[in-house]
Amino acid sequence: MRAAALCVVMGAVLAAGGFGAQDAAKSTDKRTSGNAAQAAATADAGYKIGPQDVLRVDVWKETEISRSVPVRPDGKISLPLLNDVQASGLTAMELANNITDGLKKFINNPQVTVTVTEINSRRVYVTGEVTRPGAYPLLPNMTALQAVTSASGFTQFANPKKIYVLRNENGKQVKHPFNYKAVVDGKQDDIPLQPGDTIVVP
Repeated sequence: MRAAALCVVMGAVLAAGGFGAQDAAKSTDKRTSGNAAQAAATADAGYKIGPQDVLRVDVWKETEISRSVPVRPDGKISLPLLNDVQASGLTAMELANNITDGLKKFINNPQVTVTVTEINSRRVYVTGEVTRPGAYPLLPNMTALQAVTSASGFTQFANPKKIYVLRNENGKQVKHPFNYKAVVDGKQDDIPLQPGDTIVVP
């Protein structure tokens, strides 16, 4: 009897530990989901750097030059020895090559790596009756449905059938209707987003 009771107690303790681990895993998933999305964007080799992005420039064995730098509104970054370097409009690889060429005047065989650590130049905006309105990084191939999901869904007052994407086209603001239910049901195509788009949820 005593052995059976001990087994029951141990089973309960192990089960509780399992549930605790599951809860911890879920919590970790929530914290890392945003980081994973950002990582997916910054890992895009074809991504063109833009103003307000944050870059990590690493020069092998040159700790005084290696640093994190923001891209200024004029599209340039500042680095020791080189002063201003054009970054906007280039990929990370192209910028690394340009920095390498510039440093050859000062350093023997420089090895440069550039990583985009924060994407701030390509954003979309979600406003209106959503749980978390605001600006969001425009991830590769991001759609209106994904942007609404990023904003944690609708409030109780939202009208999902009357959503629209506001886009600047040739100097004019154009509305693109977006019926959330129709998209989810496969009756309407999702809308691929462009930098600066605003999703309005009435």
